Amino acid sequence: MKKNGKKSKKNSIVFYVSIAALTLLIVVSACMPYILSRMGEAGIFTRSESSGEYPRNGDGVDKYGRPDSSDEMRGVWVPYLSLDNVNKAKIDGIVSRAKQNGMNTIYFHVRPFGDALYKSEYYPWSHLVTGTQGEAPSDGFDPLAYAVEAAHREGLELHAWLNPLRIMLNSGVYPPSLSEDNPYNVWRGDDNAENDDWVIDYGKGKYYNPAIPEVRELIVNGVKEIVENYNVDGIHWDDYFYPASDESFDDSEAYAEYKSNGGKLSLVDWRTQNINTLVKSVYSAVKASDSEVEFGISPAGNIENCLAVGADVKTWGSQEGYVDYLCPQIYWTNDNKIAPFKQMCGKWRDVVTSDKVKLYIGLALYKAGSDDDKGKWQTSDDIIMNQVLFTRGSEINADGFALYSYAYLENEQTEEEVKNLRSVLN
Repeated sequence: MKKNGKKSKKNSIVFYVSIAALTLLIVVSACMPYILSRMGEAGIFTRSESSGEYPRNGDGVDKYGRPDSSDEMRGVWVPYLSLDNVNKAKIDGIVSRAKQNGMNTIYFHVRPFGDALYKSEYYPWSHLVTGTQGEAPSDGFDPLAYAVEAAHREGLELHAWLNPLRIMLNSGVYPPSLSEDNPYNVWRGDDNAENDDWVIDYGKGKYYNPAIPEVRELIVNGVKEIVENYNVDGIHWDDYFYPASDESFDDSEAYAEYKSNGGKLSLVDWRTQNINTLVKSVYSAVKASDSEVEFGISPAGNIENCLAVGADVKTWGSQEGYVDYLCPQIYWTNDNKIAPFKQMCGKWRDVVTSDKVKLYIGLALYKAGSDDDKGKWQTSDDIIMNQVLFTRGSEINADGFALYSYAYLENEQTEEEVKNLRSVLN
């Protein structure tokens, strides 16, 4: 009996010790998020491969400065240059490569030249699809429809990227030709002289004239049909607005009419008003068609240059009802004497002040490892990585970044840069 009593007492001690250990484990586990956050604030969590100068950016960031991928936009631009002879296999490769490299958003170029990589009521088929502008694919292939399907299948967002005004490059050689049903040829070729200035020749390039209400209506309708017919996550514009800041872009006829009707604005302010009217109309059309779809713009990185060509980024970034995000193209290194990266990011942070507008930073992956900017991109192979870390910090607190362009995600020139970037992505 005494022997059994000792065994029972020993079992009781083991039981109570186990209970105490389990309780301690539960308490420590419950407190761990707080402990880790305090360690992060103290600077304990710093990336060993970098200088450690970039602070944490709030909850959900691990010891390498990596936020949850669902909280950070990680975009890549897929320009028309990567979409020649586009087909399903090419789109599958684009989606796969983007995902493998940590991206969660694709900006897919669907209207580079007043044309369409999708079935449109307003714009001719792009020559990128069939080789000839205006010629529909004989097999019914719709690149935008398939790109949306492929991206969503892999858990990525897809935003339809449009150039709203550009019809032909200033070189005059791309696209190779304009189809008969291209609005440029329709308006210039009919018997109605009043619509001739709805499009403007600039050098050898061609552009829509945003001063004309009918032109703005065309652009708005072209956006609406995408949102209504395709399950896109966003509509995206880049930095092509007015191609010049002076009278060399000859919209003098429309400006003279404006002045004759009592208009008092200068040429630059009048052009800005035209673009603002267009941007606000597109935003409203997108939200009316699907309130979940975002509308954003990626302006040039120099703010003053933006303002000179009608891109009123200060209004767009500070007032609700124009855009959901701005993604300025800050394509410089920290040691650039004219436009140092950190300083330019700070200027854009001052521009985007509305709590309804997100700030993404456009990064020049295509320059990494090149001799651009007098060799500044060859001084290190972690420039893009450190730019991402900086934009995550409390000084900028950006909502994400975008890389230009897809072709450089797997490229000998940028191999080490991309490898280092991946190390700070989930």
